[in-house]
Amino acid sequence: MVAVLKQVKAGATVDSVDNASHIHIAQVSHHFDTPTGDLAVLDDVSLDIAPGEFVALLGPSGCGKSTLLRLVAGLEPASTGTITQDGQPITRPDPSRIVVFQDPTLFPWRSVWDNVALGLEAQGVLKTERARVDEALQKVGLESFAKSWPHQLSGGMAQRAALARALVNNPKLLILDEPLGKLDSLTRLELQSELVSLWRKNGFSVLLVTHDVEEALFLAERVVIFSQRPARIIAEIEVDQPYPRRRGDTRLANLRHEILNHLGLGKTW
Repeated sequence: MVAVLKQVKAGATVDSVDNASHIHIAQVSHHFDTPTGDLAVLDDVSLDIAPGEFVALLGPSGCGKSTLLRLVAGLEPASTGTITQDGQPITRPDPSRIVVFQDPTLFPWRSVWDNVALGLEAQGVLKTERARVDEALQKVGLESFAKSWPHQLSGGMAQRAALARALVNNPKLLILDEPLGKLDSLTRLELQSELVSLWRKNGFSVLLVTHDVEEALFLAERVVIFSQRPARIIAEIEVDQPYPRRRGDTRLANLRHEILNHLGLGKTW
């Protein structure tokens, strides 16, 4: 297969075949069975994520964004429609698609190093791939905390450990479900910058759910806006600004206003 190169904004080059996945979501609808009947969550969602692209999903709380992430991760099948990764149907979880949740969910009885090593251990390759754990910890700046326990970490450090646990698998798609949502504002801003840096260096595709408009605009190349449940796509915003971005940039402020208008909050800006 011939490697296709994707030029990321501000000059970062991503090898889309080796490092990143192409995700294709076609006419996906989803519902849950509840005691009161079917609950429609997604309504005919179609979305294409190019190899190496960073896409953020925005929308009202509870509209179905996180459900879409679960479907892409292969944690459950869509009620209707198809989701493919590099042309192959997604039918189950796979180490090439890693989810990072809002809570770090580190095992308290395992050291930071052992928590990060979980994926390699599950795949049966830890003995020969131990160096990957050290490399992942170095990427997130936790190499000196490898022997620490989760209770000894701050919230930001714990989330870095969760990112290292994802990166050790060399994912082609990083799925982020509000991973910075519970952090204090200063730590959140710091980790946003680190997340951009990790993405640009590693070249994987990213699908992010967030409720923070500024976060979406600072991180993503494209912002997809959903309606109230059942979620359908009502707008897609290209963030045509180079990296690294400046939070006070006038263009980002204008895009923020445009997104808030789509969400029915334009008068509050």
